[in-house]
Amino acid sequence: MEGLITKSTGRYYLVRNNDGMVVNCTLKGAYRLQEAVSTNPLAVGDRIEFDFEENEQVGVIKSLLERKNYMIRKAINLSHKSQIIAANIDMAYLVVCLFNPRTSTGFIDRFLVTAEAYRIPVTLIFNKRDLYNVEALEIQEELMQLYQEISYECFSISAYNPDDVAKIKDLMSDRINLFSGHSGVGKTTLLNAINPTLNLKTASISKTHAKGVHTTTFAELFEVEKDTFIVDTPGIRDFGMYDLKKEEVSHYFPEMLKILNGCKFHNCLHLNEPECVVKAAVEAGIISASRYHNYLSILDGEDIYK
Repeated sequence: MEGLITKSTGRYYLVRNNDGMVVNCTLKGAYRLQEAVSTNPLAVGDRIEFDFEENEQVGVIKSLLERKNYMIRKAINLSHKSQIIAANIDMAYLVVCLFNPRTSTGFIDRFLVTAEAYRIPVTLIFNKRDLYNVEALEIQEELMQLYQEISYECFSISAYNPDDVAKIKDLMSDRINLFSGHSGVGKTTLLNAINPTLNLKTASISKTHAKGVHTTTFAELFEVEKDTFIVDTPGIRDFGMYDLKKEEVSHYFPEMLKILNGCKFHNCLHLNEPECVVKAAVEAGIISASRYHNYLSILDGEDIYK
């Protein structure tokens, strides 16, 4: 039988079969060892084949069907392993804030680079507009313009504004939609507004550290309408890059990719090489200095952005 993984708790997987029935499944030990490079060999959104052992009520996952893509990051405290956040994603939404908690451009760019590497389109949702004064809204507009100019769709919203929520909901039809972001950016509030029947747990911001409190423990897939799904993910504080070669990183910056062929050397890292068109574009203000700075920090292997 075939099925779609809707939730993973590490030991068990909830699998929805083609008839809509949800089955509790386990994973064969040999498969776990085979996929040991990852902390989770299977992820929410994966399509799998499973069967029932004789006289057993629990299904056993036999094989993983081919993925079209997946979102991945370096596993926390296990730099040699990866964590697959979700698979077979049609659109990823990164929910960000200017403050309380702040989402840095370093975090945004790491998310975007990983999505580009694994062929996942991304929309940026700038939340909590209702809390911003005129100056903050101007800063947000500048940041949105930066990403819109390199072809990322951006929305400024309040999760408490029904018109804003309807705008996001309209984008989601007939897709598997991944929602991600720091804890506290309002992701869960937005998902509850999109579909109140989800009744996902929310929590307030920590006053001590101005950071969100984790309310989602495991990624989980929900059907909100026929053929329309949401993947809700735990809040991510850091986004460690995984398995990207230095000479390929610039390929996942769309504004750099457009002009790479103009560099004198085909393997140019855009550092100190002569006749580098990327460096020239940064100096001319054509490529954002912040994006270039974040590119350099990825090359240097820096992962943490508070």
